[in-house]
Amino acid sequence: MTTERRLADGIVAALAALHIPVEPQEVQLVRPARPEHGDWSTNAALVVAKSVGRAPRDVAAALVAALQDAEIYEVVAVEAAGPGFVNFKLATSWLHHALMDVVAAGEETYATPELGAGERVQIEFVSANPTGPLHVGNGWLGSYGDALGRVMSRCGWEVEREFYVNDTGGQIRLLGESLLARRRGEVVPEEGYQGEYVTQLAQQYEGPEDIVQAGRFASEAILENIRETLERLDICFDEWYSQASIEESGQVGETIELFRERGLVYEDDGAIWLRSTEVGDTRDRVLIRSNGDVTYLAGDLAYHRDKFLVRKFDRVIDVFGADHHGQVASLKAGVTALGIDRDRLEIRLGQLVNIVGRRMSKRSGNFIKLDSVIDEIGADATRLLSLLNSIDQATTLDLELMKRRSMENPVFYVQYAHARIAAIDRKRAERGIERVPISEANLALLIHDRELELMRCLVDLPYVVGEAAKERAPHKVTNWVRLLAGEFHGFYHDCRVLSDEVPFELTQARLWLVEGVRIGLAIALSLLGVRAPDAM
Repeated sequence: MTTERRLADGIVAALAALHIPVEPQEVQLVRPARPEHGDWSTNAALVVAKSVGRAPRDVAAALVAALQDAEIYEVVAVEAAGPGFVNFKLATSWLHHALMDVVAAGEETYATPELGAGERVQIEFVSANPTGPLHVGNGWLGSYGDALGRVMSRCGWEVEREFYVNDTGGQIRLLGESLLARRRGEVVPEEGYQGEYVTQLAQQYEGPEDIVQAGRFASEAILENIRETLERLDICFDEWYSQASIEESGQVGETIELFRERGLVYEDDGAIWLRSTEVGDTRDRVLIRSNGDVTYLAGDLAYHRDKFLVRKFDRVIDVFGADHHGQVASLKAGVTALGIDRDRLEIRLGQLVNIVGRRMSKRSGNFIKLDSVIDEIGADATRLLSLLNSIDQATTLDLELMKRRSMENPVFYVQYAHARIAAIDRKRAERGIERVPISEANLALLIHDRELELMRCLVDLPYVVGEAAKERAPHKVTNWVRLLAGEFHGFYHDCRVLSDEVPFELTQARLWLVEGVRIGLAIALSLLGVRAPDAM
């Protein structure tokens, strides 16, 4: 039985002794951020106080007394704190048992909190228009979407990743017009696409002087390039969904008809409008213009109808750039108009990415290709750099720092920890030292502050992974793995593992601690899509 389960059962029993019934699932235990607050903390007193008509602090005091009488294994102190929290301080043996749990579970099953309960989730991300190579501005959130899918999958959600291909409309015609102009040796229209890639595509195009065919040829070639760039970052999609297929299949008309049946469509000045103000929007929105053109919103709502009502996803997470902020209200309103709970659609907005002295514009051709960043700093650094912070924070890239093989480079810092572990194992094998089964190792010898901090850090991983999934925040895993790497580097410096000066029993205990750290690093780096190298 885990320490958390044992504490939770003790809390339920103590409350029962106080004649306060509580369901086990209502008891929440967390790891306090500050060591002086103990090893575990619960808000159970705050949860039950209202139902029993008592002040939370009074309930906490009574709960503390009952828990002290119960004498729960490994608990050395219990105290009430703040408005009604109860904090537990445990004997260090609980960390040794936790290390055994890490090793027993291994990479496959440690840190796999069951939170999603099989809920089907679709994550749509990147979805860059196929009118130019993937650049830093529109490709930066790719690692976020992929890492979010990995984290949620580990926590029990059934995840599908999707790239929505905007392969129709005026932008594709304009791309075709730009390509044909370059092929004729003419100047590209001012509003057209100016990049060198257009010239290269024009040299390859052998079709007729038709802007639709030329645009389709160019967009398909560009899309393949986008796919290859993303694969370099180990980002793969379950579905590449065509916008043209939505429009050509009649789904836009079906969606508008559904709105009409709900009394949410009207015509004005030759256009067809959605009464989106009746479902939470700030103004009504045009679905079909007076010239018969379908708006982007109409296509997007048909696409989301397909997600929810045809493919029947329980939840949809759209990952957009900051420039899509204006779409949030209309999309939420449109989903509501379809009869779908608006909370089933989550929209995550990423902020801008800046590289000092450069401006990025696909149309003008003045952009930094994501491929060039990968070439310069590598795929691992590109991924981890994009996952250092929450996506709602603007990012400034320091590519020179990421190229340094030094502890200042966060990627090197983390990967070097794993490489050091591999080096320890190689050295162990060279010396002919066999690792005894962990059940025979004297883990009680692990009492150095560096050792204790490593074990505390490992204990936190399941909760970090769970929070990253629930909050859609994979950067929490990045923060954790950087912390673990830092603790390990300190341990490596202060606590020799293989040395004639280290007693055999302590060496064995430390070898298992190192193995626990390896498991934690491997899990976290896998979730982030970053390699765990055996040498640097």
